[in-house]
Amino acid sequence: MIREVAAQELAAALPFVLQAPKSGSTVEMLCFRPGYGERRFVTELAVTRDRGIPGERWGAAPWLKLADGTGHPGIQVSILPRRVLELVWRDRDGTVHPGDTFVADLDTSEANLPEGQLLRVGTAVLRVSEVFNDGCAKWKLRYGAAAYDWIRAEEHRPLRLRGVLCSVAVDGVIRTGDRIEVLR
Repeated sequence: MIREVAAQELAAALPFVLQAPKSGSTVEMLCFRPGYGERRFVTELAVTRDRGIPGERWGAAPWLKLADGTGHPGIQVSILPRRVLELVWRDRDGTVHPGDTFVADLDTSEANLPEGQLLRVGTAVLRVSEVFNDGCAKWKLRYGAAAYDWIRAEEHRPLRLRGVLCSVAVDGVIRTGDRIEVLR
């Protein structure tokens, strides 16, 4: 049996997590989510301002909606720091991948990626959203209470340990291996 990550392990790993590159990382894993609990690992994804990732559940059943019922554009794309994923996703066969659009060894903190920051990824440009990714009950169920509390701790909020949410600013294609450039 694979045990969940403990609070002490998370605390000890925090300095390593915070040493992630500020820019120039690459897309390591792309995940397409057509429906709840569905994950397809792909080598490329098209992203558009109007439809997010065409065919994904954002267009049909977003978890955050605007007043008119359409999906909030700030949740079209999610980026999860690889160092966090490696800490918490221990049972790769028995536990579902968190479902983030892509994983990268990237510093997703507010200091590095403030709201509105543009990121060139492949031929697309993403804009860091004002929507905070604090993890949901599924994160707690899958990766444990310690991992859930760690990402949600008030003092960790500016670190965005759960990653960053983005809208699509410029349509394009994102591929595994594409470089992530923080546009300064």
